[in-house]
Amino acid sequence: MFFSQYSNLIGSMAAVLTTAAFVPQAYQSYKTRDLSGISLPMYSAFTLGVALWLVYGLLLHDLPIIAANAITLVLSAMILILKVKQDRNK
Repeated sequence: MFFSQYSNLIGSMAAVLTTAAFVPQAYQSYKTRDLSGISLPMYSAFTLGVALWLVYGLLLHDLPIIAANAITLVLSAMILILKVKQDRNK
């Protein structure tokens, strides 16, 4: 009963925390353009996973899942694009 009453609140809090935790990495990557420590296969898989979570949230009409993964997808795609550009320039 507790979980069903507070599931949206718990989901929203989880979404805010996990998305907010990702922002410093995206900011640092954009600011320094140094992605030498970032694995291209890992970020490719991560970005695809986030995109699938977004689709899942859309199918469920679950706002916390949609919002968190839409924001994280933009940030992770930005890092992935920067990483691909950096690797091409090497």
